[in-house]
Order: sequence, then structure tokens, then C-alpha cells
Amino acid sequence: MKALVAVKRVVDYNVKVRVKADGSDVDIGNVKMSMNPFDEIAVEEAVRLKEAGKVNEIVAVSLGGKKSEETLRTALAMGADRAIHVETDAKLEPLHVAKLLKAVAAKESPDLFLLGKQAIDDDANQTAQMLAALLNAPQGTFACKLEMKDGEVWVTREIDGGEETLALKLPAVVSADLRLNEPRFVKLPNIMAAKKKPLEKLSPADLGVDVAANVKVLKVAEPKQRQAGVKVGSVAELVEKLKNEAKVI
Repeated sequence: MKALVAVKRVVDYNVKVRVKADGSDVDIGNVKMSMNPFDEIAVEEAVRLKEAGKVNEIVAVSLGGKKSEETLRTALAMGADRAIHVETDAKLEPLHVAKLLKAVAAKESPDLFLLGKQAIDDDANQTAQMLAALLNAPQGTFACKLEMKDGEVWVTREIDGGEETLALKLPAVVSADLRLNEPRFVKLPNIMAAKKKPLEKLSPADLGVDVAANVKVLKVAEPKQRQAGVKVGSVAELVEKLKNEAKVI
């Protein structure tokens, strides 16, 4: 069984994001970049499935500029067998990503698609759902547990007030939530070995996908600073401030 895992290069989650002075975009100059944390969880889950004998091959896929190759090498160091880099400098929207992944799937015929539930740069949470729709495949989003049983993937997903378990026929699309697993620490020998693993280069044109922008970003701005809180001496004073100052009651 083959698993295809999508990974994205984003600003590291420890970095405080800055907006460009002209408000056109986020400033990523000289900023530490890394694999999207939810995608890292997806790679880890694929590796665990392979170690359990449920998956035979793991293919990591990344879409983006030349430096996305670094992210793919990280996935290879974690345990992916080979990688595909769809190289483009275009600003990809979730639908573009879903279409490109569908085109890669037509080439690779994977049984299981593993993605992070969202990327921490745009927080769109759309790609997995769009990919499932394009493939007409079952989907399990926000997965916190995953098992392979009798040719199906059983996905336990977090919902309001609890959990639900879905049995999905393969091929299926699964998006990983934070509590699915804890990714392993990548050791230096694995990093060195990853440099020798195969990495295929493609372009959107090779896959027959148009990545022309459908959405125009008008402005990017910092969130407004929150006002400092105040201490009150009594419940009566609190009610008075909520009523007359905050005007929420």
C-alpha cells in the first residue's frame, strides 16, 4: 500500500510574523522556515504505519519554490521513501494545491492521502476537503487516531463535545490533527541518508494545472493591540463597567 503525504514550507511556529511596511504581504526575509507542524504529524503517522507493516511506500509531496526541497529532505529524513517537488513560485491557493495533488495522485495511484489539517500560514483548512471532493474519495478530517483494518482506514476524529470514528474505504483522504501523534526527533544519520533518496522535480505545466491567481490580496495588517485590563474592587463595580463602559450588558 502506498501513502502520499503533502508537506508545506512555512514560517517556523516559534517566529513572530512581521508584516511588510507597504502592507502587501508577510515579511519572510531572513526568517526561519520549517515544515508545517500539522504536516509533520502526517509524515510521522505515515512512518508509523509503515513500521507497523500497513504501508509499503511513503511518497512526500511539496508544492512551492526551490527552497521547498529542504522541507522534502526533512520528510525523507523522517522516513519517507522518496519525494516529489512541484516547483513553482506562484502563490498557490488551496484549490490550486488540491488540483496539483490530484494530478500527482493520477501519476502515483496512492491508497492513502495524509495531509495536515491546515497550514499555519494561511490557516485555510481547505485543501484536504477539496482534494477529497476532486477525487470523489471518502475523507476523515481532524484525525486524532488512525488504524488500518480489513482494507479500510478507521479514523477517530475530534468533534464538538467528543469524538467520532469513521471507517473509510480506500483510497481515502485523511487530515491530521495535533493530537494524532508526536513527531520523532530526526537523527543526523537519517538526515545524511535523506540526501541520497530520490527527489523528482515537476512543474504545474507538467501536471496540466493552471495556477493563475483567482484571489487578490488587497492588504495585510497587524491585528489591533488589545487594551490592558483593569482590576475592580467589587461585583457592583464590575457590572457598572460592563454596562456603561464596555456596553456588553
